[in-house]
Amino acid sequence: MHSRRKHLKLWSAAGLASLTPGCAQFGGTERITLAHTSDVQHPVHLAMSRFGEELVRLSGNTMLVDIFPNAQLGTERELVELVQFGAISMTKVSSLSLESFAPKLGVYSLPYIFDGSEHQRRVLESEIGQELLDGLSDVLLKGIGHFDAGARSFYMAERPINTPDDIRGMTLRVLPSEALVKTVETFGGAATPIAFGELYAALQQGVVDGAENNPPSVLSARHHEVSKFYSLDEHVSAPDVIVMSQSVWDSLTPQQQGWVKQAMTSSESYQRELWRKASDDALAEIEASGVVINRPDKAPFRKAVADLKASYNGTPIGELAARIEAMSENA
Repeated sequence: MHSRRKHLKLWSAAGLASLTPGCAQFGGTERITLAHTSDVQHPVHLAMSRFGEELVRLSGNTMLVDIFPNAQLGTERELVELVQFGAISMTKVSSLSLESFAPKLGVYSLPYIFDGSEHQRRVLESEIGQELLDGLSDVLLKGIGHFDAGARSFYMAERPINTPDDIRGMTLRVLPSEALVKTVETFGGAATPIAFGELYAALQQGVVDGAENNPPSVLSARHHEVSKFYSLDEHVSAPDVIVMSQSVWDSLTPQQQGWVKQAMTSSESYQRELWRKASDDALAEIEASGVVINRPDKAPFRKAVADLKASYNGTPIGELAARIEAMSENA
């Protein structure tokens, strides 16, 4: 049944796209279709709305953005596939999910690759960040920006995580990222890629012992209702990536491309502001609901994954990791 729903959704979106291309011109106005999986109160949607407003302003009402939130047109992976063949213009996707299309983005999935949000911001705005965005053209995507997705931490149904040993024997839901799966396995746990929309029931029914995500996502999915502990180990800080169909990008004039870049720069700054407040507010609301929040010492977690990170030495991801770590203030 799940597979049938998936295909129906894809055919529905593709059918819509066959009537209205990802970027279509009506009476001299370019209409860009943008889809994402977040709800309308999430910083992602609010920042996407800002992108649309800025694009309208910069283009003098000659470019408009139609936004489809709440996974109306599919999961993150399905949306990326629709963007690839131009059925929709743009989407937001976690770099954790995007690495299956562009493996070098797996560098962002390495545990503790960033020392903090400022280190991450410097990297994303550097030639490293741009290099990884530009590499997406190989898979028919145009990388046009990044959104802050905070740090991912473990939340558990029955017990807190204070040390890596507390994960031993636990079954945890993770995104299908190679480094993220290996991180959980290094801690002694079993990683399973359950769809996010099915995770509430999986936690409630004991199919998994826990999961990992950032505070706004935990709150918006109501996972705090079926979890008793949230342990802020912050093992991964993988950004979101904004991608456009390469064919849609190529169909725009240089001036229109410039407007898109300017609008995205404004959207990125706005999203970072929204994210900081949303993350703090979400954590406070999760704690107020009765979830016990603990902040374990990160040193044992960093030590536990040192060999995992070293295993990438001599690979393209390892070379990128070395460049990223060299940009740390602690380097």
